[in-house]
Amino acid sequence: MIRDPAAAGAPASVPPSPLAIPIFRAVWLANVASNFGGLIQAVAAAWMMTALSGSPRMIALIQASTTLPLMLLSLFAGAIADNLDRRRIMLVAQSFMLVVSAGLALATWAGVLSPWLLLMFTFMIGCGTAMNASAWQASVGDLVPRPQLSGAIALNSMGFNIARSVGPALGGVIVATLGAAAAFLLNALSYLGLIGVLLRWRPDTPPQLLPREHIATAMATGVRYVALSPQLRVVLLRALLFGIPASGLLAMMPLVARDLMHGGAMVYGLLSGAFGFGAVGGAWSGVRLRRHFSTESVVRLATLALAAGTAAAAVSPWLVATIPAMMLAGAGWVLALSSFNVTMQMSAPRWVVARALAIYQMAAFGGMAVGSWIIGSVAERDGLTSALLGAAVFLTGTLLLGLYRPLPQVDQLNLDPLRAWNPPDTAVAVEPSSGPVAITIQYHIDQDDIPDFLAVMRERRRVRRRDGARAWRLLRDLADPTLWVERYNVPTWLDYIRHNQRRTQADADNIAQLLALHRGDAPPIVHRRIELDPAMPTLSLHDSVLRAPVTDPAGQG
Repeated sequence: MIRDPAAAGAPASVPPSPLAIPIFRAVWLANVASNFGGLIQAVAAAWMMTALSGSPRMIALIQASTTLPLMLLSLFAGAIADNLDRRRIMLVAQSFMLVVSAGLALATWAGVLSPWLLLMFTFMIGCGTAMNASAWQASVGDLVPRPQLSGAIALNSMGFNIARSVGPALGGVIVATLGAAAAFLLNALSYLGLIGVLLRWRPDTPPQLLPREHIATAMATGVRYVALSPQLRVVLLRALLFGIPASGLLAMMPLVARDLMHGGAMVYGLLSGAFGFGAVGGAWSGVRLRRHFSTESVVRLATLALAAGTAAAAVSPWLVATIPAMMLAGAGWVLALSSFNVTMQMSAPRWVVARALAIYQMAAFGGMAVGSWIIGSVAERDGLTSALLGAAVFLTGTLLLGLYRPLPQVDQLNLDPLRAWNPPDTAVAVEPSSGPVAITIQYHIDQDDIPDFLAVMRERRRVRRRDGARAWRLLRDLADPTLWVERYNVPTWLDYIRHNQRRTQADADNIAQLLALHRGDAPPIVHRRIELDPAMPTLSLHDSVLRAPVTDPAGQG
């Protein structure tokens, strides 16, 4: 049985490497083994499609069928991962992919595989990947301390690309010698190691103090949080526009091997291996580069590397020149995506991180799915070289967006819970489902401080709405010019508790600025009231009593 270091009484000092943490090391190694199987399966599926259908569009759809589920299911998977046991989610996803991969091997062996049936199987494997990815990525922050998070994400990318550097070549050998059915079967067996580790893992899960959110509500909460977080919106936009052209080289790699290199499955495996080998180098250098350069600078360098590699592969007829181009492209690919991932993880608090990562995956992989289809269509109409050169030009063009929407620097952002608020005692008994609840907070502001107050309140409105407040309003009293009232609603008393417990250390400055502007001997006065419909015949006197005003030293409401 494998336990977390905290459960075993490990010291609080930061380990020298994420791999020094036993549970992270065990899951990471099992993931690397599973990645080998997945990449062998990907090579076999792509090459099988070239045998079943020579259409560039159908070949590109293999890439789209594995990335499209990440766009369609990621938010649902993220909401589940934020609300349920992530270990169990990973176990279910891994077991599902094992069964589907075994079915794909059986269909291939029986000779009944068709192009659309192959796409169905790869789509189902992509669905399992989407469910597993959100839970696994959200678990990384629970397995390692925050200072090691960037390194852990880089190790995940490196582990995948270690497999990519060897797995595709091995997959080419297996397809060429034993056939695609053997490659699909090997992928099915590769899930067993990770399933075994997950069965033995006993995470030290903190107690669930509040009821779980309904899945639909949790999904809406995640979307609202990201939509009202400027830093996260910038990452999403950049990842989406990067993903569209970035998918071109990977989607067209089988055709590069067949049409430009005039090779077979072995050459395709070598090109995929070179891409993966370069990606290992990109992941390895990523942590060092981010220590010395801004995230925006790293992404620009990575984008240029991917664009240069894609353009070189488009015009090179020689394997000896295309392999270095693939290595350069692989380094740029993983360096950009890992930088987006790190920024996203470090810009979202733990309670919503899986949903934030899920929305990021929807943007990045949704762009890749759309890009694969577009580039495949262009290749079918105008030729492979034109399609890849167009992708390289598009990639270069995305650099211009960085001038107007640079990626944020979030290394020093503290998103730990603020823990400065406790549920108030009420004169009226309330249930978690009681509501709607209306909250008003009274401030006294000097005339000279009004411009600063309004600026602080603009940020206050964003934070309130981000954390679940509805109908936020700022009111000024017509009789007392110093009196201002902040008002907002929440659906239930439980939603009110959730709203206030979502405040982070990064929000403390806004609260402190607001309290510094407030004048008077007493802190801001908070009224918490239950909204009632007087037309309801079943109201009792007990139900209709309003909450008495209280002072709020923390100024949170």
